[in-house]
Amino acid sequence: MGCWHSSLSSKDPTSDHRHVHTHKPPRFSNGTTAAAPAVSDGGVPAFSEFSLAELKTATNNFSSEFIVSESGEKAPNVVYKGRLQNRRWIAVKKFTKLAWPDPKQFADEAWGVGKLRHKRVANLIGYCCDGDERLLVAEYMPNDTLAKHLFHWENQTLEWAMRLRVALYIAEALNYCSCEGRPLYHDLNAYRVLFDENGDPRLSCFGLMKNSRDGKSYSTNLAYTPPEYLRNGRVTPESVVFSFGTVLLDLLSGKHIPPGHALDMIRGKNILLLMDSHLEGNFSTEEATVVLDLASRCLQYEPRERPNIKDLVTTLSPLQSKPEVASHVMLGIPKNEEAPPTPQHPLSAMGDACSRMDLTAIHQILVMIHYKDDEGTNELSFQEWTQQMRDMLEARKRGDLAFRDKEFKTAIDCYSQFIDVGTMVSPTVYARRSLCYLMCDQPDAALRDAMQAQCVYPEWSTAFYMQAVALSKLDMHKDAADMLNEAATLEEKRQRGGRGS
Repeated sequence: MGCWHSSLSSKDPTSDHRHVHTHKPPRFSNGTTAAAPAVSDGGVPAFSEFSLAELKTATNNFSSEFIVSESGEKAPNVVYKGRLQNRRWIAVKKFTKLAWPDPKQFADEAWGVGKLRHKRVANLIGYCCDGDERLLVAEYMPNDTLAKHLFHWENQTLEWAMRLRVALYIAEALNYCSCEGRPLYHDLNAYRVLFDENGDPRLSCFGLMKNSRDGKSYSTNLAYTPPEYLRNGRVTPESVVFSFGTVLLDLLSGKHIPPGHALDMIRGKNILLLMDSHLEGNFSTEEATVVLDLASRCLQYEPRERPNIKDLVTTLSPLQSKPEVASHVMLGIPKNEEAPPTPQHPLSAMGDACSRMDLTAIHQILVMIHYKDDEGTNELSFQEWTQQMRDMLEARKRGDLAFRDKEFKTAIDCYSQFIDVGTMVSPTVYARRSLCYLMCDQPDAALRDAMQAQCVYPEWSTAFYMQAVALSKLDMHKDAADMLNEAATLEEKRQRGGRGS
């Protein structure tokens, strides 16, 4: 993290400029901002403004190795994966310079999309406007796009039941967006359908915004573009339904067939010719006929003759088979572990207590180690021992007594007085206040303090252990497991001769 204790000011370490729906995350002395651990329904972070410095850190300065968009660096708007300081993976869409000249217009558009939260959408969690830079930040989906699974698969093709699930889930996502006042989706295609850590298909939030203020809504070949868009250049809800029809064709055929050609095949009753040969006949002809009929209705030349979004959901819902089979099984990918896996390193007493989330045991250990790990984190050679200094140490002493006696709310107040003065910076105080917050059922605040402890003392395993517990309390179990392993690694390193418990 690269923060130096001497540069931390006397300001509240949780102060920050970022606009968040709930609380403000900590801003560190290197100019980066910890990602807001505030979460909305389903564990999705509240929508917020990110600093450019934070997104540069998350993407290794927008390294080409972090690019995940299909066309790589040649894409007009490159998408990167990145990892925030709270261990959450993100997708960052970087627009070309001046695609949105007016930062307010870009921010307003982003906030409109950022209000949406649904399990069928890869949700937008933030944005950044800094100089000419315009960036969107979304949940990261680690299991590729529908295009990859349909057109460029390596081990297995998508089975029929999964194709029906994709069609329904995307229809449900579009229906939700439409009901929430965002009925327009730009350039819906197989690259906009993403698979999350559980293998469930989701609709990318990036298509809910245009690529630029005055830009085109469709970047694909004109053969796949709604005919009315070619006439007037406008996207309508009916245009979205037309594009959904092209995705249904992709799911049926396993190929990107131009709608005109597909409609000719349908009219010629060559349904079996249209079906993906890689399915090897493993599909229901009745179900395929229903999907084909729906696709042909979506692709009607006259917009008014197409079904509405709700009709899509109504038609596709009864076709769902194998509801008991998880998506990751159908995709043939490993299950996302909810429980932390076995650590790669043997756990110490502190590590064991954190892995079990045993707050009482953690409390006993922190009382026992006292302040021995603070040695060397404060340089007071030129510091005058003023009355203010004595008052500050007295506040810490009162906090220590309250902490020992398990009076956690009192300890928070006393430790906060010590921290707010800012003359001395103590990683132990941050760790202790972090535990107090956990005892008071405030995991967001606990995570902030544990991150501040790491900022002061980057190699301190206790800071990582406390972050692991807070992340578990926030239901971010995979990140918690990663953090626990990192803490155990640091502890093992210290025992071999370096500083860092």
